[in-house]
Amino acid sequence: MSEAIAAGRASTGLSPAAVARLIALLLPLMLLGGALGSQYFGGLHPCEMCYWQRYPHAAAIVLAMLAFTGPAESARSRMLTLLAAAAIAGSGAIGVYHAGVEAKIFEGMTTCTATGKGLSAADLLEQIRHAPVVRCDEVQFRFLGISMAGWNAILSFGGATLILILGLKKGRR
Repeated sequence: MSEAIAAGRASTGLSPAAVARLIALLLPLMLLGGALGSQYFGGLHPCEMCYWQRYPHAAAIVLAMLAFTGPAESARSRMLTLLAAAAIAGSGAIGVYHAGVEAKIFEGMTTCTATGKGLSAADLLEQIRHAPVVRCDEVQFRFLGISMAGWNAILSFGGATLILILGLKKGRR
């Protein structure tokens, strides 16, 4: 993998910190864009936990944009890039939990799943009337057998790890 990174750096002339900063901006832009595109163009309606996964990506975009206000090698830019990576990883953690709820590994929040243990009929009816239209424990779309929450977890954790590796690497000057 380091050969691929070195080859990419040689072809672009970018330092590892600059590549990390670029990934920290582009990855959440693409993931958030994919989520919004699937919602508005693909007809997939997000559940509450889907929205939760979007907020850290939005924060990562802002942090990464702020990282572009100075040189990539500066301590400020590196710190903002690493904070963006942490936000991306946060979205990945929510994605793991959401995928676990979809797979019935974890019990989801009562506001977005079909739990009703120990509730009276009146409580259950009230819960149903106030429940969102889309349940968090049902997968609307799978690609290669993995839900969108699962893909968010995979891509977010993979990207955050790559940003961390590149962001902590010392560049040639």
